[in-house]
Amino acid sequence: MLLTIDVGNTHTVLGLFDGEEIVEHWRISTDARRTADELAVLLQGLMGMHPLLGDELGDGIDGIAICSTVPSVLHELREVTRRYYGDVPAVLVEPGIKTGVPILMDNPKEVGADRIINAVAAVELYGGPAIVVDFGTATTFDAVSARGEYAGGVIAPGIEISVEALGVRGAQLRKIELARPRSVIGKNTVEAMQAGIVYGFAGQVDGVVHRMAKELAADPDDVTVIATGGLAPIILGEASVIDEHEPWLTLIGLRLVYERNVSRL
Repeated sequence: MLLTIDVGNTHTVLGLFDGEEIVEHWRISTDARRTADELAVLLQGLMGMHPLLGDELGDGIDGIAICSTVPSVLHELREVTRRYYGDVPAVLVEPGIKTGVPILMDNPKEVGADRIINAVAAVELYGGPAIVVDFGTATTFDAVSARGEYAGGVIAPGIEISVEALGVRGAQLRKIELARPRSVIGKNTVEAMQAGIVYGFAGQVDGVVHRMAKELAADPDDVTVIATGGLAPIILGEASVIDEHEPWLTLIGLRLVYERNVSRL
């Protein structure tokens, strides 16, 4: 089995693959203070519950693929693979790793590993041209050319960041549940804030994707728009430009990158 780990700024998503099929997944909070030993205990607790894995840490794991937007967590996970999975091939996505996707950026090293991994999966699953919209701590829009190149993207404040900012900066506002309101015109403060978040972000997605698609392809209708990320379901029903929803896009990309690199280890 292949263990894939996607470390984001807010959450870490883990997926367990049996071949090409994801058979289990977990979502935990990202804590940059956790040590390698703490992470190993956490992994053992999660995977020990799965019937296809053994009781000991590492039982049933044939490979590991990791990407992280948090350097300190990547450092500790590197130590986890060394100390607790020493005999298991591990691929950590960083400069030098073979992805199969050329990066057309002024400085390719500054592009988040998760964004490149999303592009890898998008090319494999849907081909190019494509736009990946990832609803995480930030909302990112990543463009993939018709030739399967990472062409660049857009970074905007994420949904939860915006909700928190309203609660902090608005004297009479508070943090709210992220849910669709009864209507666009809110009948109370909570519904008004929910409407602003849900329909405001849906409008942002439609507007940004529309402009990106015009730059990416001669016919914008040829561009496949893929939504992913933990907060995507909140916007899916309201944004008109999204063609596909793939919640495990990053984990699939990690599996693909592992397969492209494991023979070189």
